[in-house]
Amino acid sequence: MYFTDGSLFPENMAPLVITAAPYGPSWLPGDAADIAVTWDEQVQAAVDCYNAGATMLHLHVRNPATGHMSADIDHFNHMLDRLKKAVPKMIIQVGGSISFAPKGEGKKSEWLSYDTRHMLAELKPTPEVVTVAVGTCMMDLTQMWSADDIKGTHLEDPKKLAAWAGMFTDAGPAFYLEHLKRLKKNGIQPHFPLANVHQLEIVERLIRHGVYMGPLNIAITCYGGGGCGYNPFDWMEFIRRTPQGATATMWAGMRTNAVAQPLGIILGQHCRVGNEDNLWNAKRQRITTVQQVQAVVKLAEQFGRKVATAEEARQIMKIGVTYNSAEETLQNLGLPPNRKEGERGFMVWPTDGKRGVAPAMSDSHPMAYCMVPPDQPETREPVGAAAKGR
Repeated sequence: MYFTDGSLFPENMAPLVITAAPYGPSWLPGDAADIAVTWDEQVQAAVDCYNAGATMLHLHVRNPATGHMSADIDHFNHMLDRLKKAVPKMIIQVGGSISFAPKGEGKKSEWLSYDTRHMLAELKPTPEVVTVAVGTCMMDLTQMWSADDIKGTHLEDPKKLAAWAGMFTDAGPAFYLEHLKRLKKNGIQPHFPLANVHQLEIVERLIRHGVYMGPLNIAITCYGGGGCGYNPFDWMEFIRRTPQGATATMWAGMRTNAVAQPLGIILGQHCRVGNEDNLWNAKRQRITTVQQVQAVVKLAEQFGRKVATAEEARQIMKIGVTYNSAEETLQNLGLPPNRKEGERGFMVWPTDGKRGVAPAMSDSHPMAYCMVPPDQPETREPVGAAAKGR
């Protein structure tokens, strides 16, 4: 993203979209006070997050009969039906892994098969968004967890913790090419949680080749263990490389949220909170998902940035919007056009090559013609006339 003069003033920023992730697939009932188990509890978790200020819900589903995460698509359909009635304005973002929790005693944490994950494209009622991983990489959350992070949870047991070590996000081209095609067919928007800038490059290639044509919403995932970790210079590079017309949401692990969330707020990005990522505040005190939403709302208010309403969140994320070509997508994202055969040099969008003058700037001085976008009309008064009498 390119930061122009005034970009860091809160009144010039898009309202803050808060994503709540209250279903904690890493945890079991009893690990945290707000682990929802029954259907009613899981629905109420969404309602409470929405009322606190979250406008996007990251959804995993827990089987009430076992207390474990569910991979049953019927369970997802049931939850979606109830959520659409309970929080009809909230953007539902289904977690594309479905569940990566170990499937039983002695089993390792792993992502489900491609065929199982493809079933998310067939969910009814249809969610607005499904997260789509692009590029296989390690996602070993345990590398970044301290003993304090998992204190009081079932992962204090070394055997349980070992089951989570060495997890991989399995997302090669055979997966994401087919998955994007199926999501498009059913009118579901992808949200790309990216582990590094090289995965962002893959997404840009998909756009340039016309494989994906639509708004670009990404998550900068700061979990480490194979992806972007806790070095803020990596976060800044990620933001710098994100296209101007895209949105980026900060996802971070455990108490690093106390740094990532304020950074996202003051740099005009967006935030995710919830027990899926974190159980603690900066003072090492337990904190629920709803309390995390409330804390981010307070941070935004102190900074002076508006928190998005549900309607504003849909506009910012461009829910329901699609484009008809690679060129249209590139232009809407503020990316250079594709290179045509025989073209050399850096690519820019064509202009009419004629001089024009934009309206007066904030200090009432006319804007130099070199700053005028190509679609400005040529009929504006010349600089000399505009300056007379001032």
